Amino acid sequence: TNEKREREREKATKMEDESAEYSESAIKWLQDVTRAHASSGIEALTLGGLDIVKAQKGLIKCNFVVRENIADKTGNWHPGAMATLIDCVGAAAIMTSVGYIKVSVNFNVSYFSTAKIGEAVEIEAKILGHRNKLSSVIVEIRRKENGDVIAIGKQWMISKFIIEKTKPSKL
Repeated sequence: TNEKREREREKATKMEDESAEYSESAIKWLQDVTRAHASSGIEALTLGGLDIVKAQKGLIKCNFVVRENIADKTGNWHPGAMATLIDCVGAAAIMTSVGYIKVSVNFNVSYFSTAKIGEAVEIEAKILGHRNKLSSVIVEIRRKENGDVIAIGKQWMISKFIIEKTKPSKL
């Protein structure tokens, strides 16, 4: 009936508004991290210059240019810096879906190649799914020039609020 359709429209509008709000929050959080407003500083050093291209429920896309301060002696993007970027962008992707930051409980990065200082890359983080309080995300880093895979990160993340409420281990 008309009343039922109206309730469904209201529910859909509310979900769209919530999704947009979560995406905006994720963008703000990621921008704050790059400026050391929401991080310890190492993230800001590593993510400085990150350009967020798209944020929607379950997805974040970014562009990035490898800088000298995150490269090794041979001019290659340092794997630890890549892992930090994967962790932060993955957390932001999950935030677009749930509205808050989660922390990694399982983190795996496969490195296929590297990028040099000054090289442009594209980062795409997609949520694979949610299971209870856990969320899974995959983050791909590709060469902007030709789409070659540089690294793929897979994470399981949990709400930090759950961790804080857990009793300490007796081990």
